[in-house]
Amino acid sequence: MAADRTILHCDCNGYYASVECLFRPELREVPMAVCGDPDSRHGIILAKNELAKRYGVVTAETIWQAKRKCPELTLVAPHHDAYSRISKQINEIYGQYTDRVEAFSIDESWLDVTGSLHLFGTGRQIADELRRRIREEIGVTISVGVSFNKVFAKLGSDYKKPDATTEITRENYRDILFPLPVRDMIFIGHRAAETLQKVGVKTIGDLAGTEMEKLTALLGKAGQTMWRYANGLDDAPVLRPDEQEAAKSIGNGITFAHNLETEQDVRAGILALADTVGRRLRRHKVKCTVVQLQIKDPDLKVISRQRSLERPTDLSGEIAREAMELLCEAWPKGKPIRMMSVTGAGLVGEGAAEQLNLFDSGEDRARRGQLEQALDAIEGRFGRGTVRRGSLLNSDIMSDRKRPGEDR
Repeated sequence: MAADRTILHCDCNGYYASVECLFRPELREVPMAVCGDPDSRHGIILAKNELAKRYGVVTAETIWQAKRKCPELTLVAPHHDAYSRISKQINEIYGQYTDRVEAFSIDESWLDVTGSLHLFGTGRQIADELRRRIREEIGVTISVGVSFNKVFAKLGSDYKKPDATTEITRENYRDILFPLPVRDMIFIGHRAAETLQKVGVKTIGDLAGTEMEKLTALLGKAGQTMWRYANGLDDAPVLRPDEQEAAKSIGNGITFAHNLETEQDVRAGILALADTVGRRLRRHKVKCTVVQLQIKDPDLKVISRQRSLERPTDLSGEIAREAMELLCEAWPKGKPIRMMSVTGAGLVGEGAAEQLNLFDSGEDRARRGQLEQALDAIEGRFGRGTVRRGSLLNSDIMSDRKRPGEDR
C-alpha cells in the first residue's frame, strides 16, 4: 500500500475584508464589510471582518439585512486588482515549499508537501510556518487544513477560523468530520443537501454510512462521489500549474430576483451576463467560437441552445447579441424566465485566425474592443460595478440575488 500523501489546504480568512484593512488599518477597529455596491441597500455582502461576524453578518446577504443586524456597519467597495496582486504574492510563498500548488479560488490553494517533508518538517509544522509567514509578510491570516487527501484538507481549513491549523488524520477523521452537517462537504450544494436530509442523511457520518446504491439512486453519479469523499477515499492529485487543464468554456448564470417577462428586463439580464463573460474572456486572453444560452422557467423547465460564430470574439456586445438572437428564436415572447446563463465555449487564443466580415470593418471592431478594455481597466482599478451599461441603471432584476457565499 502506498504511503499517505501530506496535503494542505490554505484558506485566507475574510480575504477581501483583510486586504482592505491593509490599506486602511482603521477598518480593523470597526465592524466592516466589502460589498458590490455600497450605495445600494440591495447590494450583496462579499466579505466581512471578525467584528462584523460577531453581529451575525454573513456573506451573500443583502446590505439592508446586514445593516439591520449591525447599524454601525462600515461598507467598503471592492478593489479586485489588489486582491489579485496579493493572492499572487501569497501563492509565491506557497511555491517556496512545493511545486504542487493548485489554486481553488483567489483565496484558497491546495499544496502537496509530501516531497518536502524532509526539508521543512511535518505537515503541521509547514502549516504553522505558512500561517506565521503570511501573517508577518503579507498582513492577512490563513487557516490551514492538513490531511491525507484534498477533500479532508479543505474540511480541515474550514473547521477552525481564523488563523488556525487543523490536522485530520486516518485516526481522527471520524471524530472530527462525521458530526458535521452534510452541507459542509465540498461540492454538496443546497439542493443536494435538501435531498439527502429528506432521507435522513443529515451529517457527513450519515453520508459515509449510507449504501452507495441508495445515494446513486438519489443523486446519480454524484452520489457515488459524495460517498467516496465522506469515507476518505478521495485520491485526486494536487496539480502543478502546468498540469492544470485550460478552461474549455467561460460562463455566468443567475437566478433572478423576480421572473423576467418584459423585453427590457430580458435584454438587461442578457447584457449583465454577457458583460461578465466578455470580461473574463479578456482577462484570460481567450476568445469564444460558440455562444451558449440556457433558460429555466418558474416551473424549472430548462432549454439550452448554442450557435457557432463566424469568427472568435471576446466582446461583451457581440456575445449579448448572439445570446439575444438565440432567445428570440427559442423562447416565446412574454414567457417568464426565472434563471438564465450565457456561456462562451470553443475557446481559442487571442491570436486565432479570423474570417473577415464584409459588413463589419476591422476598424469598428477594434474600436469596440478598445472601449471594452478601457472599461475593464476602470473596473480593475476602482472595483466591479463602477461602470454600468445605461440599460442596466434602472433595472432591479438582480437586486436580491443569492450568490454562492465564499468568505472572501
